[in-house]
Amino acid sequence: MEEIEVNGKNLLLLSPKQETPTGSVVCLTKEDIKRFEETEECFILDFDPFESLDFSKLSLNDHEDDAADVSIIAEKGPVACRDYPHPRHVCAKFPFSTTLHERYCEMCYCCACDTPAPCKQWTSVTSPHCNLTDRGTNTGVECEESCII
Repeated sequence: MEEIEVNGKNLLLLSPKQETPTGSVVCLTKEDIKRFEETEECFILDFDPFESLDFSKLSLNDHEDDAADVSIIAEKGPVACRDYPHPRHVCAKFPFSTTLHERYCEMCYCCACDTPAPCKQWTSVTSPHCNLTDRGTNTGVECEESCII
């Protein structure tokens, strides 16, 4: 360990570059980080860099069959199939394969009627539009087919 002075502050250099091929580890304040981010490889921060993120939209799914090397733990910005109008079968809020097809979010629309969900035939007995997909349903009805209003 080595102590260095930066802008009148004493910083503890935990791993000098000559001892390790990975570079230095330096404790930085928010003001110092921009100056050092081009030269240092590892930082110990005295602030939460994610404090402005809305973690209420945190997406954690425990699926045993998923690859263990990649996990999405947060989202930043809009998501197309959640924050913009989308057909029901691609809804990110209510996944088609794991939720009732009758459920819909405020951005779902009927792909047959091209109107916000629910349409007049959303849960009809003969051919419910909530079951439509781009691949068709088990009856072969697809989104592109015309809608009887």
